[in-house]
Amino acid sequence: MASSKVANRYAQSFLDTSIEKNILDAVTKDFDLVYESLIKSHELLRAFKSPVIKTETKQTILNEIFGKLISKDSLEFLNFVIIKGREELLAEILEKFVSLKDEHIGAVKIDVTTAFVFDEDQKFQLQQKFESHLKKTARLTFKVDKNIIGGFVARVGDTVYNASMIHQLGLLRKQLLQDGITLN
Repeated sequence: MASSKVANRYAQSFLDTSIEKNILDAVTKDFDLVYESLIKSHELLRAFKSPVIKTETKQTILNEIFGKLISKDSLEFLNFVIIKGREELLAEILEKFVSLKDEHIGAVKIDVTTAFVFDEDQKFQLQQKFESHLKKTARLTFKVDKNIIGGFVARVGDTVYNASMIHQLGLLRKQLLQDGITLN
């Protein structure tokens, strides 16, 4: 719980600075890149979290990898996080930053799991439905899980919209059992 509060404070502070300096879009792209790199590279994440690796070494790693790929402001903030000894929260801070930014601009991230790959038209239609329902700009990310048979499952924060066939079949089974019908 305490780590979440710390991550929130760092993220909120840099969000405020980014808005003030009018660099929010650039910082968001930078943080997306760094976050994806940390998530995809367990070795990199482990290096930043390691108490054995010195602060200076972590800063060198950060500067070598991202120095030419992200803005000066973003790099300075990430170095500040390391200097303050909060690098174990780096991924959480970046994730919280994007969440707070979305809240600030009236957007929402929606993780959608489908039984098959949606084409662009299906993605667009689903996005429009969510934007209409939530009254916010929707950023959808998709992944495929054939186990849901058909339909989709969408997660918006703590809320789950389950329109999968497997869920619908489960509801039907439950209803039939309640009505006293036996399934063989």
